[in-house]
Amino acid sequence: MPHAPSAADASPTSLQGWRLRLYTIIFEADTRAGRRFDVALIALILASVAVVVADSVPHLQARWHGAFWAAEWVFTLLFTAEYVARLLCVRHPLRYATSFFGVVDLLALLPTYLALLLPEAHVLIDVRVLRLLRIFRIFKLTAYMTEYSSLAQALRASRRKIIVFLSAVLMIVLVMGTLMYVVEGPANGFGSIPTAVYWAITTMTTVGFGDITPKTDMGRFIASAMMLLGWGTLAVPTGIVTAEMASQKGGAPQVPTTRTCHECLTEGHLPQALYCLHCGVRLPPWRQEALS
Repeated sequence: MPHAPSAADASPTSLQGWRLRLYTIIFEADTRAGRRFDVALIALILASVAVVVADSVPHLQARWHGAFWAAEWVFTLLFTAEYVARLLCVRHPLRYATSFFGVVDLLALLPTYLALLLPEAHVLIDVRVLRLLRIFRIFKLTAYMTEYSSLAQALRASRRKIIVFLSAVLMIVLVMGTLMYVVEGPANGFGSIPTAVYWAITTMTTVGFGDITPKTDMGRFIASAMMLLGWGTLAVPTGIVTAEMASQKGGAPQVPTTRTCHECLTEGHLPQALYCLHCGVRLPPWRQEALS
């Protein structure tokens, strides 16, 4: 049962009143209202991205241009209301506005208003750029799935190993590309070392560089070796990240929550946590509601 806040629960960093209720709904999904808000927002994001994608199809745009335009404004107004609500309920609006998700929220709103305020924007900004900015709405989904957080933690933990691996791959393609430039030469399409290195990268990733192919026996041997080497190198980063994720799961069991620090907006605290795991500020009492 949620308990009423007391004077001992209050802290200089705690939100109060309507801001606390709005914050709990928007930033924490462990309540009935928060879960409903997140589900509705996910559906809205997917629908808006679907409209942007459909609007890029010529025959659909010709037939449904008015409907797409109206739907885009509806989505933009709803996302604007959500963005303003987030700024109103957090303790540090500027900190949220400059965070990753704050920038993504702004990019989701910018194109429609830019096209309205600058009718001549087609001279300065290609319409494809506006569509690209609208597609940034899809990144808002990462805030509502704990699996994204787990993957991000695994990537951060294994970043040094991945950097070392990429450095080794870069050295290999540089050496092999230079070797192919010497062996094949401009007569067979390898006109410069950068071109040869690009060929080495596409060959090593098994994509293939269709415009340039080795003509000599030695060049074909080098290309074959790089293709076989590519099969092995593709598995290395996957293994690094997978091993890191497995090691995280092997630790002490954690209870996933969306409990968020009011000061720095870091989420994922355990229900019994007293202080923020990122900034050390005392957390407000945990008031989880039943989701059923």
